Parts: sequence; C-alpha cells; structure tokens
Amino acid sequence: MNISFENPDKVNGLLTITVEEADFKDNVEKTLKDYRKKANFPGFRPGMVPMGLIKKQFGTQAKMDAVNKLVGEKIYSYVKDNNIKMLGEPLPSDKQEPVDIEKDAPYVFKFDIAVAPEFKIELNGKNKIDYYNIKIDDELVDKQLDMLRSRAGKYVNAEVYDAAQNDMLKGDLRELDAEGNTKEGGITVEAAVLMPQYIKVDDQKKLFEGAKPGDIITFNPRKAYPEGEAEISSLLKISKEQAKELTADFSYQVTEISRYEKADINQDFFDAVFGKDGGVTTEEQCREKIAETLKPQLAVNSDYKFLEDVKAYTEAKVGELTFPDALLKRVMLLNNKERGEEFVEKNYDASIKQLKWHLIKEQLVAAHDIKVDDADVKAAAKETARMQFAQYGMDNVPEQYVDNYVDELLKKRENIDNFVDRAVDHKLVNALKASVKLNEKEVTLDEFNKMMSE
Repeated sequence: MNISFENPDKVNGLLTITVEEADFKDNVEKTLKDYRKKANFPGFRPGMVPMGLIKKQFGTQAKMDAVNKLVGEKIYSYVKDNNIKMLGEPLPSDKQEPVDIEKDAPYVFKFDIAVAPEFKIELNGKNKIDYYNIKIDDELVDKQLDMLRSRAGKYVNAEVYDAAQNDMLKGDLRELDAEGNTKEGGITVEAAVLMPQYIKVDDQKKLFEGAKPGDIITFNPRKAYPEGEAEISSLLKISKEQAKELTADFSYQVTEISRYEKADINQDFFDAVFGKDGGVTTEEQCREKIAETLKPQLAVNSDYKFLEDVKAYTEAKVGELTFPDALLKRVMLLNNKERGEEFVEKNYDASIKQLKWHLIKEQLVAAHDIKVDDADVKAAAKETARMQFAQYGMDNVPEQYVDNYVDELLKKRENIDNFVDRAVDHKLVNALKASVKLNEKEVTLDEFNKMMSE
C-alpha cells in the first residue's frame, strides 16, 4: 500500500491511497472461508460447497467490503499519525477515476481533505481582558426578596374586583339568546375562571370593573377576543371551529374573587424559602442569605461574559483565517442533504465563525492542559439541575433529589455532550482568569443585563 498527501495551499488536501492485492487478499480469503462454512447450496452439505462457487457468488462483495474497510482505517490512521488537522469528513475527490473492483489490484483512491488553517494563539499576563463583577446592592436584594415573596404567596378571597391587583374571577357562564335571556340548550360553563385584565378590548374589559360576588355581567366573548379562538375555546370549553362561529352574548355570574397576595416576611416565610434548618430568623439574616445565594449565581454570569470577551479578543488577535470554503460547503451539504444548497449558503458564514472559535478554544484548552473526567461532567450536570430548580423557586432541594434528577439527565447522549462542554468552559475560564490580566469592573445587574442584550 502506498499513501501520499498533497497540501499545496495548506487548507485543501488531496490524499491518495494505492491498494495492492496483498493488502487485502488474506482478509478476503478468510471471509470467503467463513461464507463457505455457512453457505446453503442445493446438492451440497454445509461446509462442503466448492470454493469456486463461493468465490463466484460472494467474491466481488467480499473484496469490496475488505477494500472499503482497509481504506477507511488507513485514512484515519494516516491523518492521526501525521497530525493533519482535518475538518469534517474526507470526501471522494473530483480527481477520482473509476475503480473496477472485479479487476485485479492495484486500486487508486483519492480523497479531498479539508485542513484547518495554521495559526498560533497564546494568552498570558500581557493580555488585558475585562471582567465584570456584578454588584449585590440593596436594590438587587429587594428584587430577589420580592420575587421570593411572590413565589411563596397565595390566593385569598377579595370583596371587589380590582384589575390592578391581577384579581381572578370564578363564576358561571351562560349563553344568551337575541332577547338577552338564557338560551335553552345553549353553552353553559360552571365555575369558569376569568381574568378580565387580559381581555383584548377595553369596552368589554370595563364591564367587570368593581364587580362583586353575586353580580351578573353581560359580555360578548367574540368582541372581548376578536381574533382569539384559543381564548374563547378555552373559556367556553368548545372547539376552535365552534369558537370561530360564535357571536352570542353571555352572562357571567361572579361567585368568587381571588387575589394573589405575597407572603409576609415572617418565620413561616423564612422556613419555606430557606428550610426549617436554614438558621434564618430575622429579615436581616434573610437578606444576607439572599446575597449569599446570589453571589455564585452572578459569578456564573460574569464568567460567561468573560468567556465571550475572550472569544472576541482572541478572534480579533488571530485575524482573518483562510478556510477551504468550497470543500467545507460540500461537507456541510453532505450533513444537511434534506435542507439543500440554499441552507448551506445562508448558514455558511455563521458556521465558519463558530469553527474559528472552536479552533481557537482547542488551542487554549491544550495550552492549559485542560482535561475533564466523569466527576467534572457530573458537577456540571448538578450545577444545571440546581439552576433549573432555582428558576422555580426551589432553592433548597435535598441532595438526593438533585442526584436523582442528574442521573436522568445523564442518560441522554446530547446532555452529556453539553455537560462536557460546560465542564471544559468552567475549567478554561478559571485557567484564563489566573493567567491573563483582568481589567475588573463593578456593575449593577441592570447594567450587566443591558450589556448582554446589546
């Protein structure tokens, strides 16, 4: 076997493999002997079929399989042994001449190889990069405390409907006829829940102002939600098709008004938020605990922004890179056959931008000898799980439940890949923070969020 590699412009490679008969002969013979042991030919006992018949029946396919397997293995071993930074998969070259596998070797195979552009990036104390520390001020603690009170709140009965309080009504709906009387056989919904503040049209919304339990209000669902088949069908428990045809007025007799009240700041609230063993008994301790809880959450945001700034800094430092565009577009099209060339052209530039950062990040990871193990992946999964629980106000989920949820997350291959990336990013951020010169800046959360949105 002979393998050669041409790469005159450094990014478009041509790999040529010449396969001789001796390279695959033994494997073909072994395969055919295995076929012979299992072959079932009329007139012959198993294992006694003449080899000539076996070769005639299976010889070409066995040779093709052996050659394809051999070529595939040699491509990847050659690329690895010669440290070729291959992008994507090798593709059959346009220079490939037809190969007749039924003729004797040698067979020549040519493959186009997309090669990553050469560059060098290094970050150390000479490189100055911004790092934003998010300030935990009274305003931020106030907002978090208010959110926690909202999560721990409850509905109470109210005497008069007040839209400003986001009150919720419960009552009985009845379809009316043209004279304004309850329609016989019409639509009726008992204990229908309605929040008038979400009605689309003001004159229909105003009908409910100042309503009290026992009041009967006449309104028109179609006028209230002019284009809201979903709202109408949900309210009246009918199909969207029926909702499209509905024009009748309805009476709504209010039976109950519910108002959501935030939790009072007391021991019950402290226990609900921080647990009975949380050690919080005063508002001051509560605020300190909130600040303590916010600190690692905000650090995650700061680290994310830092890595984004590292990305922008290194991309500018590396400058423009030359990629084998035509070849990479072929690779991209191969991976997106169902989407076609239009998709490739539309998304190619964004894909190259991602690829550039991927190559930069690879060098940074290698330079800092960053490796992740199972413990790192599980830690990243735990962090994700706790963040998801926190979004629903569950800040004190027992470790057992977190571990069980993590076990479920780690059953999916795509989740594991994401957690590996998170673990690598976490270690890379810590390594870079220790090696570059940080230009630390203190900002409020609002200022930070504005930067991120921009």
